[in-house]
Amino acid sequence: MTTMTAIGAFAADSLDDSLRDVTVDVPELRPRDVLVRVHAVSVNPVDVKQRAALTKSGRPKILGYDAAGVVEAVGPDVTTLSVGDEVWYAGDITRPGSNAELQAVDERIVSRKPQSLSFADAAALPLTTITAWESLFDRFGLTSESTGDLLVLGGAGGVGSIMIQLAKALTGVRVIATASRDESRKWAQQMGADLVVNHHHLRDETLAAVPGGVEYLFSPHSAGNIDDYEAIVRPFGHITAIDEPEGLELVGLKAKSIAWHWELMFTRAMFETPDMIEQQRLLARTAELVDQGTLRTTVTTTINDFSAAGLIEAHRDVESGRMTGKVVVTR
Repeated sequence: MTTMTAIGAFAADSLDDSLRDVTVDVPELRPRDVLVRVHAVSVNPVDVKQRAALTKSGRPKILGYDAAGVVEAVGPDVTTLSVGDEVWYAGDITRPGSNAELQAVDERIVSRKPQSLSFADAAALPLTTITAWESLFDRFGLTSESTGDLLVLGGAGGVGSIMIQLAKALTGVRVIATASRDESRKWAQQMGADLVVNHHHLRDETLAAVPGGVEYLFSPHSAGNIDDYEAIVRPFGHITAIDEPEGLELVGLKAKSIAWHWELMFTRAMFETPDMIEQQRLLARTAELVDQGTLRTTVTTTINDFSAAGLIEAHRDVESGRMTGKVVVTR
């Protein structure tokens, strides 16, 4: 087979016109690539951002940065995975994505999926898990001995849902999540949050709970919040952000010597860093924790339609800004 079906993204005025069913070439494998037959994907805010940033072109952009599937072929230098392995991964933003029959992915960012999860349930986790893991353990430097307070903004979102679980399972910090709707508050509590505060009253409710301020703050939505962060993070505290608002002004954090970290889970793959295989290792460790019952999937919506129509529905859910957990599209 030299061609395959995929869902292509094009620059368009509407979502309905942007995602289309297409036929494209099967990707060629690099030496360390595995070729995965994709069974399920999930949609993340990065998919929506990438789609919105497209410029006019007759060539489709294949989006998709979360997937679960089965290894169908391996490159000559692959040593950690084999044909037939059931795997999960979050991909590489510089390469064609998972919204296709087949995807070529570097083995160093792929691991065997949890045996206890279906492909759909597994596909919900990789991107958000990598983001949460790197934020907690690489940016904040948390360990099993760490204590203090961690404030997770967007506690019912994709990253927040797994970050709460990881922090409770692998560190000693108290986890405070933000949410506003009854549904999202309940979800954050189900994920393990010790306390939930209303993000519409972020400063008052957080300082009422932690008068001295929190040591760690995770920020998926930083625009307009820096003054509140300055007030609620204690001196020498840490903030990790995953967004990139224009004109972000951080000088107010200097008086407290608050450290600001950026987290982009694609960095290792984009630059093929020497520690790139750490993403495979953390996904493998996560799979163990899932199979042990320590962590749970964060999928809340499953769309059984792996086509442009199904992806349009999933993109619309993510664009609504009211998603709890994750939306998955499966074959």
